[in-house]
Amino acid sequence: LSQVRYVYEQDAEPLVQIRARLRNTILEITSTAALKDVDPKIWKKFQLPAPADEAQSEEKTPEEQFQEFRSAFAGTDKIDLEQVLEVVLGPYEQHGLIDKLPQKPGEGNQDEIRVHPVGQATPLQIVKVADVLLGDGTAIRDNLRNHLANKDIADRLFAWLRPQLASTFTLKIDSKDTAQAIKTAVNNVEPVKDSYLAGATLAEAGKPLEPDQIQLLKLEYASMLAGRPMHYKLTRAVAMTVMIFTAFVLCGIYMRYRHGGPLAGMTRQIVMLLIAVGTVALARWISTDRWRGEILPLLLFGMTTAIVYRLEFALLLTGVLSLIIVMALGQGLPEMLLLMGVAATAIVNLGRIRTRSKLIFVGLFSGTVAFLMSVGLGLIDDQPFDLILLSHSAIVGLWTLTAGFVMTGLLPFIEHMFGILTDLSLLELGDVSHPLLQEMVRRAPSTYNHSVTVGSIAEAAADTIGARGLLCRVGAYFHDIGKMLKPGYFIENQGPDEDNRHESLVPAMSTLVIIAHIKDGSDLARQHHLPQPIIDMIAQHHGTTLVEYFFDRAQQQSDPNNGEVDESNFRYPGPKPLTKEAAVLMLADAVESASRTLIDPAPARIESLVREIAERRLDDGQFDESGLTLRELRAIERSLVMSLTSIYHGRIKYPDQKTA
Repeated sequence: LSQVRYVYEQDAEPLVQIRARLRNTILEITSTAALKDVDPKIWKKFQLPAPADEAQSEEKTPEEQFQEFRSAFAGTDKIDLEQVLEVVLGPYEQHGLIDKLPQKPGEGNQDEIRVHPVGQATPLQIVKVADVLLGDGTAIRDNLRNHLANKDIADRLFAWLRPQLASTFTLKIDSKDTAQAIKTAVNNVEPVKDSYLAGATLAEAGKPLEPDQIQLLKLEYASMLAGRPMHYKLTRAVAMTVMIFTAFVLCGIYMRYRHGGPLAGMTRQIVMLLIAVGTVALARWISTDRWRGEILPLLLFGMTTAIVYRLEFALLLTGVLSLIIVMALGQGLPEMLLLMGVAATAIVNLGRIRTRSKLIFVGLFSGTVAFLMSVGLGLIDDQPFDLILLSHSAIVGLWTLTAGFVMTGLLPFIEHMFGILTDLSLLELGDVSHPLLQEMVRRAPSTYNHSVTVGSIAEAAADTIGARGLLCRVGAYFHDIGKMLKPGYFIENQGPDEDNRHESLVPAMSTLVIIAHIKDGSDLARQHHLPQPIIDMIAQHHGTTLVEYFFDRAQQQSDPNNGEVDESNFRYPGPKPLTKEAAVLMLADAVESASRTLIDPAPARIESLVREIAERRLDDGQFDESGLTLRELRAIERSLVMSLTSIYHGRIKYPDQKTA
């Protein structure tokens, strides 16, 4: 590459303009009879620098100097200025003029360049670098002195030309043609091959590898792979494909039969598979010997999976991807332990995301673990404890910290893509200033108070079984928003002196009005863009339970000759609760409403009421699809009893206050 001649474009127009300016300036001087009639700025440019020895200075007056210069270009034996400029500037107009080469030392040929006129790809001429460099202008001054008998006149012309040329350069590097010249030179170089005998030492053990040694080892490895027979390569490829396929199939089976929920659909499984493949591809792309960034996409995948699904599923799939990445990069057991260990640390510490800084702190803690693990595994692998090991470990730690920052920015998009809610989003959604909640306060204040109470006791009950209490609380805030469209038809919103509107309706019509608050609430939630999990809780919090009050009234008012009343006409449309959180909300809503009817809410009566309602819902099959166990149901009952007892605890009756 050091022999390649760089290509430059030559634009001679600036030098042509300098010629014209000098010609016009000389003409202006020769047309003036005396120095006093000349513009001082013009004559000043022709002044010579003061000599170091004042004794050697000429004794001529300024006027005499001016007249001598003027007569040189105005007399009968005047100097042919065009001929002088052609001799002095002609070569630069043809080959170019430049202050210094833009090439760095060692880049390209430093002795010769190729030049072509601007706008024309040809003709290309080879030019000596020394012939186009301006330098201090000594060559131009000597050239003037050689062609002019009067040294003083030559020096005055140089005094005018030097500043003009110092700011005028006509050569500009042609990047496209230069790149093509470099490419051509590289292609024309014959490959150099060195032979190494089998068993020869390519690098000494225990010493840091130099870049050329690393390249040599890579070439040796590539040569070894190229020398393997085709059947070996085919067998290895099939084995790896089968192993990876089996791992993904096992993960898919786990997703389908053990996790359920959003992973049950084939579309979700395909999306997760595509993300996993993208993670491996990105890890392969950004992994280099210097930066080793393959840990970043793995961490992002692991944290995304942990946020969207369960921690154990995230650990399972991240472990599989760690194995695939290590095999794809040709790494060994230490690298796999590092990837799995750091990813597991981040996933296990993720937990509930209730603050914006949680992911950053997870990245910071995991980065520290990554640094320590990298150092420890390096020492186990007999690497020397030096600056190289520490810097490599620090890079791994920085990648891990970066994953925390990147995940913080990606969190809203992940929530939207997968339709999930983190605790951070739930806290924002549960703000009492939400328009729907404010509208419910205005239209149905008693329903709002009921919702707040249900949210409080449901959160405590969900926390006792390890469910998402915050989701239960926020879901409870919105579960009855459909009631505010017809608040007067619900008993909690009817005043003591207000007639019950259901007295004038048949039981079937009253049931339709009551059941309608489920559909109305779901529609309102969609109109206000509430997340899907909240909409699901609105639709499921009554399941397919029976509206018992109006069903009993219908039976009492029915004619025995017309047959029995159809129970299906008095049931909510469902669906039944599909999650533990929806099941907890169903129980909390039911027991809170029923407890208001107790005349004496003693703890024993509250406990009996809660047990009766829970058993009735269980016998009715409302919890069949929620995944709730009997042990968890009993824990929920105990929590609800404690919460309601604290709300309706007995108070001391004070004697009436006497007037003074």
